[in-house]
Amino acid sequence: MSKSSFGSKLTKCAAIALVFGLVGGTAFQGSSYAVSKLTGSTTTTAEAEETTSSSDTTIQATTTSATVTSTNISDMVANVMPSIVAITTMSIEEVQSFFGQTMEYEAEGAGSGIIIEQDDTYLYIATNNHVVEGAETVTVQFNDDSTATAEVRGTDASNDLAVIMVKLEDLSDDTKSAIAVATLGDSDSLSVGDSAIAIGNALGYGQSVTSGCISALNREVTSTDETTGATTTSYLIQTDAAINPGNSGGALLNSAGEVIGINSSKYSDTSVEGMGFAIPISTAKPILEELIANGYVEETPTAYLGIYGVAVSSDVAVKYNMPEGVYVASVVEGSGAEAAGISGGMVITQVDGEDVSTMEGLKEIITSHAVGDTITLTVWTNNNGTYESSEVQVTLTSSSDSDSSSSESSEEGTTNENSDGEKHSNGNDSQMGPQENGPQGTRPGQGDNDDDDDSSDPFSAFNND
Repeated sequence: MSKSSFGSKLTKCAAIALVFGLVGGTAFQGSSYAVSKLTGSTTTTAEAEETTSSSDTTIQATTTSATVTSTNISDMVANVMPSIVAITTMSIEEVQSFFGQTMEYEAEGAGSGIIIEQDDTYLYIATNNHVVEGAETVTVQFNDDSTATAEVRGTDASNDLAVIMVKLEDLSDDTKSAIAVATLGDSDSLSVGDSAIAIGNALGYGQSVTSGCISALNREVTSTDETTGATTTSYLIQTDAAINPGNSGGALLNSAGEVIGINSSKYSDTSVEGMGFAIPISTAKPILEELIANGYVEETPTAYLGIYGVAVSSDVAVKYNMPEGVYVASVVEGSGAEAAGISGGMVITQVDGEDVSTMEGLKEIITSHAVGDTITLTVWTNNNGTYESSEVQVTLTSSSDSDSSSSESSEEGTTNENSDGEKHSNGNDSQMGPQENGPQGTRPGQGDNDDDDDSSDPFSAFNND
């Protein structure tokens, strides 16, 4: 057989095999299709995505992103930086010398600020109260390194916010073209894990940028004023973007370059790493607007019930056959409680269906409402030795609307008796203790035939344990 003849036959065999493969594949697919039609089942190829069996008790796995995008924030920072300023303050501090003499010296402070508004005369800059508090002079350095003297427009110490202002006439045209007004965002729409970028005059070295994420929202942080000793509780944004001294008053930004918070190193600690805090811009914005408009923040009236009272403990309740709650010792004239018919001798057990047993608990519920709100009190009244319940609608007033300037927070008092039988009030005011004769005529237990040693003063059972 010649080589050409053999090659020709080999070619024919390969062609026949190819045709057979195509026909066989088609027949296999056709038969599979026919079987699936007859049986109702579906056959998947090996290339199909593998699935895992699951049951009602199986916990689903988290989903993963197909791609990871690395974002360069330099362009965003370049756009925002013209709205951020460095603040330098000079203040006079007094120190005690070794020999007891008082000496004064100048102290320099550093902070940051955010340009948030302007009018025809001034440029308004938001910062922290503690940045400018006690400052004799305030100097602002802008993005182009030019400086100008600023004056404090207004402060709100309780929220650690302040507004300073610079006269536009003190700025050159070059500076005016180099700076910008920041865009304020919405901190209420934040989610944990969102990107966060902090810009500020860290350590007074000049503007610097740190980045991270939103670590937590509405973080409750309490601070104490070193001068007055007063404590303030704030609800802040927590971030792992580094916030150091000098960053105070600077901006916490989202990935779009919007201001979502005002940084505050006041709430930082050298022993903690990766926990910075910022005042939410949604909280700060109305306060800053009021400071710009008025130079001060008008104090919001606190809701006020208008009673003096003491807690009825379980022991007292059992002893005098009365409900646990808050015993009304007296009512403030002109208050919402008086207008609603609340009177001494009653026991308040619930506010809007929520149990109360102490004045602290009652105050917490009352102050969570606004002046003018109407609440429903469940009160018990002594009717010939038997307490009967009823519901009373009370419209809350402010303390300034009544004849008393005291607030619910000072209304809890107890009566102790010393060894010589003289009564002394534990409350902050003598009026806070129970009155000898309320409108009901008697205090709890008074007039009953109790043979115990303290029957001469049945109310002594209200003493603190």
